[in-house]
Amino acid sequence: MFSSSTLVYSLSLFLSLSLLFFLFFLSPHILLSSSNLISTADDLDDLSLFHRAAVSSSTNNRRLISLSPNPPPKIAFLFLTNSDLTFLPLWESFFQGHQDLYNVYIHADPTSSVSPLLDSSSINAKFIPAKRTARASPTLISAERRLLANAILDDPNNLYFALISQHCIPLHSFSYIHNHLFSTNSDHHQSFIEILSDEPFLPKRYNARGDDAMLPEIRYQDFRVGSQFFVLAKRHALMVIKERKLWRKFKLPCLDVESCYPEEHYFPTLLSLEDPEGCSHFTLTRVNWTGSVGGHPHTYDASEVSPQLIHSLRRSNSSLDYFFARKFTPESLQPLMEIADAVIFRD
Repeated sequence: MFSSSTLVYSLSLFLSLSLLFFLFFLSPHILLSSSNLISTADDLDDLSLFHRAAVSSSTNNRRLISLSPNPPPKIAFLFLTNSDLTFLPLWESFFQGHQDLYNVYIHADPTSSVSPLLDSSSINAKFIPAKRTARASPTLISAERRLLANAILDDPNNLYFALISQHCIPLHSFSYIHNHLFSTNSDHHQSFIEILSDEPFLPKRYNARGDDAMLPEIRYQDFRVGSQFFVLAKRHALMVIKERKLWRKFKLPCLDVESCYPEEHYFPTLLSLEDPEGCSHFTLTRVNWTGSVGGHPHTYDASEVSPQLIHSLRRSNSSLDYFFARKFTPESLQPLMEIADAVIFRD
């Protein structure tokens, strides 16, 4: 018969081995997710920023109504990056001559090093206070909301907000894009964001935080997916920074990290719930998923750059051409610059 001390020892050994098994075989998924969570301090800091932006927008709207004539509408270009803006020379050419019609804001991961060349760039980009970001985590949602809030605070004439990555290039001239976005004088501009509801991976994505973890705020039939890259009208940008309820769910850690891409779900789900008729349901950023590796799309290299490629990337099945495209290697900058004036900026 075992003594009580032997039983205690055996139980302790069993629990220790179980804990080791959990740590080495199961918990990496949870630990990986936890390391990318939003801290309470960062969350509160963001909420304060979003509140200031919302209040500022209401005040500025009243001020703008009294102005006559109205100032020209601007596009806020929101660069979300964790590395240098490789295609800065191409973007400088794109923006040239349109200083009164745009603003550029950059959220650069503070753990990355971004070249000081931006400080002297002709695009006059504004770096916003940034926090660390990680792919497939709610930190990307926070970064995008931060960009929106800072752009709203900075200039009341920012009426469209285009999210761009360091791997993006323009496919048309600035005038073409500005004219198409502001082709009507409507106070209710449409937002261009991909919203999909029938993708085969949606059940796994919905349950990535655990069965029924998204309830009651988000039912499965309301869960949407779409490209991370959008062009939002100001009323929808304000909707995003004012939102609190869905964020409480999307910032939860994922148990199934292989199915966790919150940045592809938060914005489409929110806008589909709040104003589906005010959204295009398609993106204006072209991405080639043929032959994707590790969840990353095809990356075009220098040898693939040609006028034919630009023309093919512009074509879409929607009412508008694609405005932007990704991803491109740094080496493709030179051939892109060589065809910029004759092809990319000639509409």
